[in-house]
Amino acid sequence: MLQLSVLKEQTDLAIAGLTKKHYKNAAAEIAAILETDQRRRKVQLENDDVLSRSNSLAREIGNLMKSGEKAKAEELKAETAELKAKSKTLGEELATLENELQQMLVKLPNIPHESVPEGRSAEDNENIFQHGEIPTLHEGAMPHWELIKKYDIIDFDLGNKITGAGFPVYKKQGARLQRALINFFLDEALKAGYTEIQPPILVNEASGFGTGQLPDKEGQMYHATEDNYYLIPTAEVPITNIYRDEIIPREKLPIKNAGHTPCFRREAGSWGADVRGLNRLHQFDKVEIVQIQEPEKSYEALEEMSKYIQSLLQKLELPYRVLRLCGGDMGFTSALTYDMEVYSAAQGRWLEVSSCSNFETYQANRLKLRYKGENGKTQLLHTLNGSALALPRIVAAILENNQTPEGIKMPKILHSYLGFEVIK
Repeated sequence: MLQLSVLKEQTDLAIAGLTKKHYKNAAAEIAAILETDQRRRKVQLENDDVLSRSNSLAREIGNLMKSGEKAKAEELKAETAELKAKSKTLGEELATLENELQQMLVKLPNIPHESVPEGRSAEDNENIFQHGEIPTLHEGAMPHWELIKKYDIIDFDLGNKITGAGFPVYKKQGARLQRALINFFLDEALKAGYTEIQPPILVNEASGFGTGQLPDKEGQMYHATEDNYYLIPTAEVPITNIYRDEIIPREKLPIKNAGHTPCFRREAGSWGADVRGLNRLHQFDKVEIVQIQEPEKSYEALEEMSKYIQSLLQKLELPYRVLRLCGGDMGFTSALTYDMEVYSAAQGRWLEVSSCSNFETYQANRLKLRYKGENGKTQLLHTLNGSALALPRIVAAILENNQTPEGIKMPKILHSYLGFEVIK
């Protein structure tokens, strides 16, 4: 959630930023927010004056009672009763205005960083780095949805029988590949200084609000209605919410956590090559990295996270590219996002496998996540996260890019985790 102070003091910057994200009516909505805040402050000031007068009268009544001037004291008591009634009315009006202001603020997305390029869609994203050679496959090479049937390692029909579309069953060497990747990603995260977390995969509304999934993405989340819990779309939600309503001692910063969880997303897209097989699922596994940083260090941390994620792709011997997302393709809560995409040779296209973002104070403002700066003043922290990595498309690229007529070769880095070198 954007800070009200930013909208007041940097109105033009906020309007320009929201316009870059192609948010409609930015100027009008910010003007409405500022007008509502002005009304709120006017009512607050009036209520403060009423309470001050009431407190003053209470002291005066006490003195009159002590001096035996009961008649005059009773007159003032009547005035005090009127003031209390007025304060109650003003308090109710204030609560209404504060709720109205909150509802208006949560609708606004984050302001993009100045380096975010202009653009409306994925076609306008900026390719800032590319690594590795595109593999040349043998004649008769297959996309992964055919390979998994040939080698009997992932079964979509079984998943559909047990649950529904988008819930695959991993088995045999496919299950071992999943486990190997999870352990590899977690081990690498530990080496990079992250603390491993195993959080719940169900969260309450406050957690969904804290990281920005609610009220923006209710339709994309599975909802356990009886208990009003939500299945997590990413480990970012529970891990970041560990620090909700906390003031973090400065000496404990930065906080670097990593966690593996299953992830659940209701939207899986329509039928087509871009969503076939492992390309888009309702349930998938992912290792997430999360950092909580001092504001002046957060963009340095974002670059560090991007390079760390790239190192995983390099160790898996996958060709990849790094995109800086344009304003129109960015997430609601992000100030700057890098997407990492691997090249899928059999499909002949790039697949997103990681999204790495700096949210600046947007999530922290919702979470009330703060620290005390050098001047002793309490300030909001910056939050960051990244997929390191999401498994389905990584598996798809490994299977497709490494296929041979004799079998599918596994990346060397995974051999010790797998216990085999080739899927046959």
